[in-house]
Amino acid sequence: MLDPDTRPSAAKEIVHQGKGCLAVLLAIAVLVGGGWFVYSQGKSLMSNFGEEPDYTGAGKASITVTVPNGATLDEIGGVLLKDDVIKSTQAWDSAVASEERATSIQPGRYIMRTQMPAIDALRLLINPGESRVRAQFTIPEGLRLSKQVDALVKGTKIKRSAFEKALDNPKSIGLPSYAKGNPEGFLFPDTYELTADATATSTLKQMVDEYKSVADDIDLQAAAKKLDRSPYEVLIVASIIEREVNQDQYRAKVAQVLYNRLDQGIPLGLDSTVIYAENLNTNTTTPKDRASKSKYNTYLRKGLPPGPISAPGKAALEAAANPEPGKWLYFTTVNFDTGETKFAETDAEFQQIVKEFQAYCQSNPGRCDS
Repeated sequence: MLDPDTRPSAAKEIVHQGKGCLAVLLAIAVLVGGGWFVYSQGKSLMSNFGEEPDYTGAGKASITVTVPNGATLDEIGGVLLKDDVIKSTQAWDSAVASEERATSIQPGRYIMRTQMPAIDALRLLINPGESRVRAQFTIPEGLRLSKQVDALVKGTKIKRSAFEKALDNPKSIGLPSYAKGNPEGFLFPDTYELTADATATSTLKQMVDEYKSVADDIDLQAAAKKLDRSPYEVLIVASIIEREVNQDQYRAKVAQVLYNRLDQGIPLGLDSTVIYAENLNTNTTTPKDRASKSKYNTYLRKGLPPGPISAPGKAALEAAANPEPGKWLYFTTVNFDTGETKFAETDAEFQQIVKEFQAYCQSNPGRCDS
């Protein structure tokens, strides 16, 4: 028992009790702080080792990916990450770990999509029939449909009969409604890559889809409305431009000449449409050619021909959709070697540039013979 004289004062007792409470509070704080630390670190670990960053959905833009010869799975993952096909190497590693066929990836070029789930990207690579590029072919601008088919047969090794059968079923290749079932002009000229499972139908559809994409890029339908034309009429004009001139600087002027003549009811008078009608392999026409009874003979018939005469590229489509303002009614290419083309507003001016063309032809008969 403490001596009464040695008992702590009331003030000291309060301080003593306060220290005890402080110790308890500190202990609680340590427990709470430690718990939060464990939770936050655990959450971080979960994000690193659990739900790794990965894309969702079907992917975005089409992209061709090259898998180098002898590449390891880690190196392939690096290629996919660089091309934004996958979101992270963690997602790729998880996909590889879950797919026993991962080591069967072969070197080559694959058509994939950006921002794909890693497992979908992996499965595309291990199923070559679905994604591996089998062939590459180029269709140049300005070919008529029959010549495009010739190029397709050569470039894809798919039989002509298969292409002809697909063309006989225009719905299967996705032609726009204003095509009226006519594929002429809608197989967009470009360089294409085919996968191992490509068919005549899928190849033609790929080309039509590219036409639609370009038409959307230049807002073809809105431009046609502004010109008080149908999209099909603008395409026909573009197909003529593609055959008449090969220099970008002249395309929009030629478009204006054609629209001016149409508006004034003047026959277009184009060799290119007669060449199409008679299936000629020349640059010019003869009086006999120009007497053709074809609806494509724009010397004898007013207005546009009933359909496109070639497959125009983007530059010709843009020119047809955006003609250069002017009063020209005539144009003539005066030099087939350089593509130089001259324009005139009156017949007198036109006759002068015709003389230039005739002089060129006298000096270069092989370039002008019909």
